[in-house]
Amino acid sequence: MALSSNPRKRTKLTVVKNACSDEPNESAYLERWFCRNQESIDDYYKLYNRKIIISPKMLSLDWLKEEKLGEVRSMLKFQKLDQFLKLTGNTYPDLVNVFLTNMWYDDECVYSQVKGIDFAINDDVWMNVTGLNNEGAVATRGNSADLESFNKVHFYKSCLRDQFSVSRTYNVGGLVAIPRILAYIVIWILIPRGFNHATLTEEDLILMYCITSKITVNWIQVIRDH
Repeated sequence: MALSSNPRKRTKLTVVKNACSDEPNESAYLERWFCRNQESIDDYYKLYNRKIIISPKMLSLDWLKEEKLGEVRSMLKFQKLDQFLKLTGNTYPDLVNVFLTNMWYDDECVYSQVKGIDFAINDDVWMNVTGLNNEGAVATRGNSADLESFNKVHFYKSCLRDQFSVSRTYNVGGLVAIPRILAYIVIWILIPRGFNHATLTEEDLILMYCITSKITVNWIQVIRDH
């Protein structure tokens, strides 16, 4: 893997605006959103009322081109991530929590209901909206058996500026430019989390390995499982 000579380039991640609810009374709008289903309203308060919805980020592949990071751009386009990475629009955290409260899923589809409207998100919806792959490796933690050449310690060390350094944790800070950018894309956009963005998990490393090695990933399955 060819590496950029400038480790100080910063990834341009744009936060998508959160649109706050303009409803005047929480109880009133919850009754409408849950169609007066008290059991679902109780589940909402128990499970999701205080959950923080992570603001989605986006990444412009044109910016990567402008910053002479064409190799990263090429890797992302190979994975067919370009359409997903540039998705923008308002987000509605309260409605997301309602969707999550009513959500159930099987191997092929995610289902939910909001304001009496049924939702079924299958692979066709994923592909039409996001352009993501629904074929390839399901490259997540515990599912690396098909990646015979993957070794997280060896891969992590190959991404370090100082490959002879000794560390018990997989920190982002010591990575050279391209792996660091990919780490931010994985952690902040593809499988985002609300904590500890400085340390790579095994799943992060597997996905970074697949991207750099141009191993096709079933991103729909990865993101749906996440």
